[in-house]
Amino acid sequence: MLKSPPQTPSSRPAASPAPGASEVFQLLRDGRPRTRAELARLTGLARSTVASRVDTLMALGLVTPDGGAASTGGRPPSLFALNPGARVVVGADFGATHARVILADLSGRELAEERQALAIDEGPDAVLGWLVRTVALLLERGNRPVSELAAIGIGLPGPVEHRTGRPINPPIMPGWDRADVPALVQTRYDVPVLVDNDVNIMALGERSFFWPETTELMFVKVATGIGAGIISGGALQRGAQGTAGDLGHVRVPRGGEVLCRCGNTGCLEALAGAPALVAALNAQSSGELGTSQDVVDLVRSGDARAVQAIRQAGRDIGDVLATCVNLINPSVIVIGGSLAQAGEHLLAGIREVVYRRSLPLATEHLRVAPSVAGDRAGVMGATVMAVDHVLSPESIEAACAALTTG
Repeated sequence: MLKSPPQTPSSRPAASPAPGASEVFQLLRDGRPRTRAELARLTGLARSTVASRVDTLMALGLVTPDGGAASTGGRPPSLFALNPGARVVVGADFGATHARVILADLSGRELAEERQALAIDEGPDAVLGWLVRTVALLLERGNRPVSELAAIGIGLPGPVEHRTGRPINPPIMPGWDRADVPALVQTRYDVPVLVDNDVNIMALGERSFFWPETTELMFVKVATGIGAGIISGGALQRGAQGTAGDLGHVRVPRGGEVLCRCGNTGCLEALAGAPALVAALNAQSSGELGTSQDVVDLVRSGDARAVQAIRQAGRDIGDVLATCVNLINPSVIVIGGSLAQAGEHLLAGIREVVYRRSLPLATEHLRVAPSVAGDRAGVMGATVMAVDHVLSPESIEAACAALTTG
């Protein structure tokens, strides 16, 4: 939870912290300065109650004076706003072979970054050991003490039980099954550690920074695997066990008896995932393609077979997304992941089928767009996840209560 800052005799509030301060704070989260009178009008609370709650939030360092409003005669009223520099969070994005970690303030503004080629199959001790060392490095670079670290958000390339932060049978993460990721990180940092799968945090990052007014969004990652992060009603939908959006193992019409790594046949991933495209193109040309980037480079070079393969992959993905459009009616589908770098050829295949197979009303205003965040979507989303936890009503109320006993 959010920890209260050390109090000196001069900074400690004279009165007991006011309960319910989170109600006032949520109005200030957008960074817009407001007066006590505005806050009283918006909340319906008495001005004395608002004043007490603002004082509590200032004692926590989360709210700060922001000059004065225009005077209508007499002394101008004071303005108050979120203090984004009050605490810092860490966002970490791990892929099969890469790691990216950033230090950010409470507005999500990046303060420091570190990237590393790192194989996830080295196991949790090695990977998380690197993470805790990197957090220390970023705090040093950002000139922030560890006492100001409020939370750490982590994205992993496999299924995660979000409630516990434990990966569950992750196919490309040997040694990680049911590893207690939060506990391993908390041996070094006594802060909340939030863990989710990579496509969920990509959805959070893309939506928060580039589609903030969109409440119905799907982020589809097309890479080694194929999955979606689903935002509905403005909130990430994880499902009962955190597996919502696993599109890669939906059977597609063209799938036939093609064997998938999950043991079933005809799965979308077995036809349109990066390994499937690499294998198909190698079989046609006796080539030596090895990665999704090789496929992307071949498409960009104008190779007709690669263009045809990526376009067909788009159609196969579109078959599954057409059902999703009819089922949950998103207003935006964002396409990301390594194969999305192939550009319009992949998107054209997706659009071709989605617009043909979905209900006209569902596609009337639907946008199918490439990711704006690109390979930064994951780390941005991990940061958003951490900030949202720190500034949640529950965390604010806990921090206010801690002032009483601190």
